[in-house]
Amino acid sequence: MAGNSQRRNRRNPGSKKGASVGTGGHSRRALQGKGPTPPGEARKGHPKQRAANAALKRERDAKARAGMRRAGAGGRGGRGGAGAAELVVGRNSVVEALQGGVPANALYVMQFIDTDDRVREAFQAANERGIPLMEAPRPQLDQMTGGLNHQGLVLQVPPYEYAHPEDLLEEAANLGQDALIMALDGVTDSRNLGAVVRSAAAFGAHGVVIPERRAAGMTAGAWKTSSGAAARLQVARATNLTRALEAYQKAGLMVVGLAADGEAEIGDLDVLTGPVVIVAGSEGRGLSRLVAETCDIRVRIPMPGETESLNAGVAAGIVLYEAARLRAKR
Repeated sequence: MAGNSQRRNRRNPGSKKGASVGTGGHSRRALQGKGPTPPGEARKGHPKQRAANAALKRERDAKARAGMRRAGAGGRGGRGGAGAAELVVGRNSVVEALQGGVPANALYVMQFIDTDDRVREAFQAANERGIPLMEAPRPQLDQMTGGLNHQGLVLQVPPYEYAHPEDLLEEAANLGQDALIMALDGVTDSRNLGAVVRSAAAFGAHGVVIPERRAAGMTAGAWKTSSGAAARLQVARATNLTRALEAYQKAGLMVVGLAADGEAEIGDLDVLTGPVVIVAGSEGRGLSRLVAETCDIRVRIPMPGETESLNAGVAAGIVLYEAARLRAKR
């Protein structure tokens, strides 16, 4: 009888009679250990994980708002970040940028905007240039511009594609000409940069070099001041302006610095007829020490009047004109 009971229990483990025979943990369905309990931040639905996700979201939102504020500030003539899009904000600024040939990806228009002459001019200029119009609610434009007074119009300007300083040498070589390059040291006004680009294009220069830091970039304001010349002339950005000038010297260029106390006058400068890079400093402090020491020669512009100094845009125009005049005589 006992033997029969054991056989029945083996066939029917759920029987209440007698002990059932187990597998000893060797079957395929045996339970596996799950290891140590993960921390709360890694457990779905845990309060610590929700808190960590909320903190990460706040950090991302803060970075996004900071980026929008920087882009909005660019529309007011500030520095443009490398590789960053720029926003031109406000009806007058947008119209002037569109009519000035500033490149743009899109014109954002507020829903239910009150149209006036400036709004109609913006629509017409955008349509003529094939720039798409993007309708957006006011809260979206407020967020895009970081709360600036956009007046219902926001123009998105693509990042400027800077050249490398060596590209300017290649441009001169391709044209079979001695290189004529303009460099700016510490010029922070984008309008001055635009004026230099305009003069450089007018007098046959092969490009303009600017430092990557502590200097104006090719913002919408610089584009507008250049009066379209920025589309025809390369602007290169140097990580270190002094090293870029030294590289030009190794390539055979003379480095001429503009300084009020220069040892030579511009009218006596024959080196302008050969390969040369002309460096202008800021109106306030002029050339920096390292750049001044790198120059092969420093020249001054004689001024019989009482004006002590010229801004970079005016000084560059005078020297570039003199270079073009001397080269035309060769």
